[in-house]
Amino acid sequence: MSLLDELRNAYKNGGYLTRLIYINVIIFFLIRGFDVILFLMGLPMGTILNYLSLPNDLGLLLYRPWTLITYMFVHYSFFHILSNLLFLYWFGRIFLQYLDQKKLLSAYVIGGMCGGILYLIAFNTLSVFSENNSILLGASASVYAIVVATAMYRPNYQLYLMFIGPVKIKHIALFYIALSTIMITSNNAGGNIAHLGGALWGYLFIYYLKKGKNIGSWIYPILDGVINFFSRSSNNMKVKYRRSANKMDDRQYNVNKKQKKDETNRILDKIAKSGYDSLTKEEKNHLFKMGKE
Repeated sequence: MSLLDELRNAYKNGGYLTRLIYINVIIFFLIRGFDVILFLMGLPMGTILNYLSLPNDLGLLLYRPWTLITYMFVHYSFFHILSNLLFLYWFGRIFLQYLDQKKLLSAYVIGGMCGGILYLIAFNTLSVFSENNSILLGASASVYAIVVATAMYRPNYQLYLMFIGPVKIKHIALFYIALSTIMITSNNAGGNIAHLGGALWGYLFIYYLKKGKNIGSWIYPILDGVINFFSRSSNNMKVKYRRSANKMDDRQYNVNKKQKKDETNRILDKIAKSGYDSLTKEEKNHLFKMGKE
């Protein structure tokens, strides 16, 4: 199997967290690769970047409404995408230990939208930004939404940080919220304002979820439609499979499915009573595998 086939299978068989990371990486290389071509031709770079990033000019936004979504998948700096995807992976893994894949995807998308909207409001209402023409790009607002949502749901969950030791994720979230607030005075004011918009969504999402109301469910039909569209497109190819002699029948499949569900419920009860650190390695692996299904 070639490297391309391995990457394609990893994307196809991975959950939403894996796919979000892949999409960000692919778009990053497409944008930078296209700019290499423009550079070698002696042409101005940044064409694709400008058409995918969110402008603060509302007049321009009317002609590029898709940018409220596309900007959250766009990066130009290597360290920008690296830091965003590391946080997305770390906190996304924790998120999926307790909540499902669809909630992760909705938190990412709506968190990014809230960050973009707060950015637009600030740059079109506050006089300090009246002379500022800028664009917003990056997954930071979406990542902040997942970080804060995770910290809200399991505030005492601990991560071991190099040179520091165990730190509760609620303290990590508070640190980055405070940092983004004081950094509004920097040359990345728009990005830091967007961070706060994403963080606000993460807070509200879990606040109402704990009360039994999923305020992000309104986007599920839209996400399902997009996912189904691309799934149908990728399934247009006819592929023949040889029937396996060991293929399980429906009864055995249902028995196995029930056993997995019972085991997952037992592990979740154990977490509620004793915390995640009380799990064995096998129990943690089971949760991780179930999170990908």
